Amino acid sequence: ISGEIDHQDSLGNKGAIRSGESQWMTAGSGILHQEMPQPSSRMLGFQLWLNLPKAEKMTSPAYLSITQDMIPVVHSDLAEIRVLSGRFGNTEGVQPHHIPATILDISLPTGAELTLPSSPEETAFVFLIEGSARINCQAVSVKTAVLFGAGDAISMAASANAPARVIYFSGKPLHEPIAWGGPIVMNTQEELRQAFDELSQGTFIRS
Repeated sequence: ISGEIDHQDSLGNKGAIRSGESQWMTAGSGILHQEMPQPSSRMLGFQLWLNLPKAEKMTSPAYLSITQDMIPVVHSDLAEIRVLSGRFGNTEGVQPHHIPATILDISLPTGAELTLPSSPEETAFVFLIEGSARINCQAVSVKTAVLFGAGDAISMAASANAPARVIYFSGKPLHEPIAWGGPIVMNTQEELRQAFDELSQGTFIRS
């Protein structure tokens, strides 16, 4: 959202993510990656980890750099909605290869309200990254996540005193087991142990 982060990885890729930009990285069969925030008057953003389906977990690592011109902006009532990925109404953001998740960056002016359609077949949650708001008529403070049950709409309203910025996430659940340790996510504890063994032996990164 604001600031700049330089990044590079074990495959020789490097670059920068600047204000208003995003990056979708597919770790796949294995990659060592680092991000280094640069001096800035303000650093604000978020990182989301999405678990690859078991059948695609060992795919080749890949990047999708999302620059400002790739993020369409929709105005709905008083709200401004940036479509990072997926779809809002008739507007499409980027379409990642493996996980068709919807990610929306929603700016609500002071007192503004928005009703957002949501699929009951998907898992949806929001993260209030700036300001405070009422989400489905409940007061939510800044830096708070709200996970929703099944439903077809979500209402949100900024407070009467300040604007709010809400990040909305939605995607179909995998219904697969998760084994997580540090930076590695697999489906079973045995797979996780094998991955850490390969990491310690220097064989984790595949060509």
